[in-house]
Amino acid sequence: MSAISDRDVVRALRPFVRATGPLLDTLRDANVLGLRDRAAETGADRARLDRLWDRLARVKVPGTAGWAAMDVAQRDQWWLNRVGRLVSLLAALPGVGGALADRLPIQSALGTAGQGLLLSAIAGEHGFTSTEDRVRLLAHVLFQREVDGLPIDPAGEDRATEELTSELGKRSTIRSIGRTVWKLAKVLWALEDELDKRPQGRFYHQALGMLPVVGVVGDYFGERSALRRVRKAAYEWFARQPRP
Repeated sequence: MSAISDRDVVRALRPFVRATGPLLDTLRDANVLGLRDRAAETGADRARLDRLWDRLARVKVPGTAGWAAMDVAQRDQWWLNRVGRLVSLLAALPGVGGALADRLPIQSALGTAGQGLLLSAIAGEHGFTSTEDRVRLLAHVLFQREVDGLPIDPAGEDRATEELTSELGKRSTIRSIGRTVWKLAKVLWALEDELDKRPQGRFYHQALGMLPVVGVVGDYFGERSALRRVRKAAYEWFARQPRP
């Protein structure tokens, strides 16, 4: 197998970023039920409906008043906890097979896809919204590569991005989200030799992950630990970049 070049990495990451970025931006900016325009209020004299709306407005999810009041660090933590738990579970599920599953690229591909999703999310919170910036970030954190200025294929990217996001045009369900994450993982699967470069969990997570059945527990906490390392590496990368 020929060595994977920077161009190969960029060719995989550009549609990946384009598929994750718009989805995360929509979730972040969505004005859910018009709650962003409604301040969180309290008061015993409010009608039951008013109390319900106020309670919803305080929920810290994108589009609510509670979300708008959060600072960047709090939003990053939200992405780490909420999105991180989902992608860590998806990446850990192959760990039921123990060492056998660990020898297959599926778990690494899913874990890398989850890390890329988190990186895209927090990049947006820090103002790095362009495809180019996010590709450079993911290449640096996940694959220890510095890429920039490589030629692109707009038509090919459009087709790939449309395919990756095809499930998202339907009603959003766990199944459609899972299928989309799986598609994203398959894009990165092509970079199999590079996947082990991504941030990993602690050695004891990996040791537990080698065991059948209970390996899923070690893999889950390993992926969670790795995501915290991903966030730290992203912060270091942000600090070295010109402010967007």
